[in-house]
Amino acid sequence: MSKQIVIGLDIGTTSTKSLAYDTEGEIWAEVEREYPLYSPDPAWKEQDPEEILEAVEKTLASVINTVQNKGAVVAGVGFSAAMHSLLALDGEGKILTNAVTWADQRSVKEAEELKESGGHDIYLRTGTPIHPMSPLTKLMWFQKYQPDVCEKAAKWISIKEYIIYQLFDRFIVDHSIASATGLFELQTKQWDEGALRTAGIREDQLSELVPTTYILRGLQESAAARLNLPKETPFIAGASDGVLANIGAGAIEPGQVACSIGTSGAIRTVVNEPAVDPKGRIFCYELMENQWVIGGPINNGGIAFRWIKDQLFPEQKDEADGKGNSRYEELTARAEKIKPGADGLLFLPYLMGERAPFWDSDTKGVFFGLTLSHGRDHMVRSVLEGVMYQMYSVVIALIEAGVKPTEYRAGGGFARSELWRQMMADIFEEEIVIPESHQGSCFGAAWLAMKSLNIIQDFSSVQEIIKTNIRHQPIEENVTAYRDIKPIFLRLARGLHSEFQAIAEVQRKHAAGERTLSSTD
Repeated sequence: MSKQIVIGLDIGTTSTKSLAYDTEGEIWAEVEREYPLYSPDPAWKEQDPEEILEAVEKTLASVINTVQNKGAVVAGVGFSAAMHSLLALDGEGKILTNAVTWADQRSVKEAEELKESGGHDIYLRTGTPIHPMSPLTKLMWFQKYQPDVCEKAAKWISIKEYIIYQLFDRFIVDHSIASATGLFELQTKQWDEGALRTAGIREDQLSELVPTTYILRGLQESAAARLNLPKETPFIAGASDGVLANIGAGAIEPGQVACSIGTSGAIRTVVNEPAVDPKGRIFCYELMENQWVIGGPINNGGIAFRWIKDQLFPEQKDEADGKGNSRYEELTARAEKIKPGADGLLFLPYLMGERAPFWDSDTKGVFFGLTLSHGRDHMVRSVLEGVMYQMYSVVIALIEAGVKPTEYRAGGGFARSELWRQMMADIFEEEIVIPESHQGSCFGAAWLAMKSLNIIQDFSSVQEIIKTNIRHQPIEENVTAYRDIKPIFLRLARGLHSEFQAIAEVQRKHAAGERTLSSTD
C-alpha cells in the first residue's frame, strides 16, 4: 500500500511554502516561493493576488511531483494563511483591489475613531482588537476614501478565500480566518450584525462560514491538470498561520504557551472556550471546534535587532564571516559581554508601532537611561532585552485574563540564539523549552488536515514527534537584575501614550510636507 502523504500549504505575507509530511512527521518534499510586498504609499502594504495564486500552484505542483515520483499518494492538502488580509471582487469575480495585508496602516484614523465610539464592544463580541490590521477598520477606510470600489464590490474576502475560489469556484471562509476579521461573533460563530453595519457591508458580500476541518472536493478541471491531482483530492479549509503555529510548536494543551520571535513576535496559548480580555489586550481566534487560541502579537522582534545592526554596525554585512559566524552572532557576542539589565539602559522597541498589549500604532522606539558610560554594546543588549520585556508584557496580559501557564515553548529565528533563549527564561522567570522546528504553520496545517481526514485520531502524536532537547532554567542572579528593570519598562510603555500620539502627529505632518514638496518638484 502506498504511503499516505498530506501537504501543508502556508500562504504567508512574503512567500508561500508547501511541505509534504507522512504520519511520522517526516518531510518528503519542501518548496518555497517568494513574492513582493507593494507599498504605493508609506502606510500601505499590499500583495498582488495573481502573484500569490501563481506561488500557490507552483509550490504545490512541485511538491506533488516529488511525492508522486517517490511512489507515495497525496491524501490531502491543508491550508494555512496569514490573517487580516482583505481584497474586493466584482460580480464577475474580477479583482478590484490588491490584497491589503495585516501590516497595512492606512486605517489608523478609522481605528482610533472606532475605539472612541463603541469599538470595545465589538472587540468583546469578536475577539479581534481594534487596530489598523483588522479588516473591519480597512473596510471603514474603503467606505470613506474609495466609495467607487465599495459600489462595485460583490465580495470582500481574504487572500486564502481568493485562492480557494480560483481552485474550487466557491466562496468559503474557515472560522479561524473569519475570527480574525473583527466581523465574526465568537459565541454564535456567525457574522456579527453590529460589526457589519460599522464596516458598511452586507452579509452576502462575505463568504460562507465553515469549520476549520471542512473538506473541499471537486477541483476545477484546469486547476487539477496544473497540479496533476485527481479532481476529488480533498483540500481542508484549515486555519490561520498563527493558531496553526501552536500545533507546530506542540503547544496544544491549555497552559502550554507558544512564544515565537521572527521579524515580529507572538505569545499564544490554547483554551477550550472563547475568551476575551476586559482591557482589550489580547486576541481570540478559533483553531477548531472547542479549541481557541488567545494571545498577542508584537510588531517588533528580529526587525529591531536588524535595525540596531544596520544603524550602529553598517560595516557588517548580513553574510557570514570567514569562520562561518553570522554578523548577528557577532552582535550577540557583544551583547553577552554586558550584564543583564544593560547597566540601566532600557529600550522600548516600538519602531513599527505596537500591537499587543497596547494596540497603538503611534508608539515609537525609545532609549531610556542613556548616559556617557553606555556604548554600542549596551545598546545592542538593551534592544534584545526590550523585545523580551515586550513579550513578557503580553504574558502578563494573558495571566491577568485568566491563563495559568504550565510550560513555555519558544521558537522562531531567535531560538537559534542561546543568549536570547536564556534571556527569555530570566525575564519570564520560567523554564523555556525549545521544540525542534517543523515549519510551524505548514506542519499545523498538515496535522489538522490529517485529523479532518481521520488519518490520525487526535493531536497526541504531535507531542511525540516534536522533540524538545533544549531547555533553559532561570539564573537567579539574572532574575534579580531584571526584577529591578521590568516594572520601569512597563510604567514607561504605559505612561507615554499621549507623548507618542503627539510625536506621531508631528512625524505625519513632516511626511505629508515632504510628499507635497516632492509632487511639486
